[in-house]
Amino acid sequence: MPDSSPDQPADAGLEVRTHFVRSRNVLLARADFIPLYVDYYLHLSDHALRPAAAHDALFKRALAGFVLHAASRPWNEHMAWTINFQDPLLNVFVTGDNQTGTVTGRIFTDNVKTLPSPLFYSDVIRGRQPKRRSAVEFQGADPLAAAEAFYAQSEQRRGRYFQVEEEVFAFAVEHPDCDVDWLAGLTVETMRTVDQTEEVALLERRMVRWHCGCNQSRMLEVLAPVFQTEPEELFGGGETLEMRCPRCAARHLITREALEAFVQQT
Repeated sequence: MPDSSPDQPADAGLEVRTHFVRSRNVLLARADFIPLYVDYYLHLSDHALRPAAAHDALFKRALAGFVLHAASRPWNEHMAWTINFQDPLLNVFVTGDNQTGTVTGRIFTDNVKTLPSPLFYSDVIRGRQPKRRSAVEFQGADPLAAAEAFYAQSEQRRGRYFQVEEEVFAFAVEHPDCDVDWLAGLTVETMRTVDQTEEVALLERRMVRWHCGCNQSRMLEVLAPVFQTEPEELFGGGETLEMRCPRCAARHLITREALEAFVQQT
């Protein structure tokens, strides 16, 4: 159960519902991801981002898996997944904050390391506790299978994902005294009818929206130390440079004049 329930705006975007399957001791998280995918594609359009179709499909599955995972977690957690794929060679990054109900992410295709096997990294900060990181290997190129491997190896409990419809996903996760045979036997078809065949109790409705929070001021903070030591190398002789947000890949155009003024004020 959540530690607390912060207020969220009613029109925040995607609604994720969590339920508890009584007598099975399984938590279900479910959502229709169309609203969040629309916001994601508007973000891509706003910043002239054009990922390859195969990469885009991987990111959307990772985004769905992450949001359902986050909905099953306490309210005071800030989380991030980095999923390294070897074929295709890329990293998918997704991060979110349960207290604000926000999620963002991006695809990395440059300078991705070649590794013996794909790796799944999970970072979590709960309240004021230090960050915890887990890393597990997985097989194939499915973000949801990678997340299931994380649950089995790091969480030490079973978590299963289902694509119920084209944009509708569900997540079933083991709780104490779980009916593990029932959880293991779930299929897409049984997930579609679980409300009729099982006693399912609503736990929460959480709202999630696409939001990073990056802006020019934050980009200036990042660039200022480099500018103070290597200004010419940073701008390459020009008067402007383009910076992509490391969290969402948003495009920020930085001028030498703005950066100079920022450094003088700090």
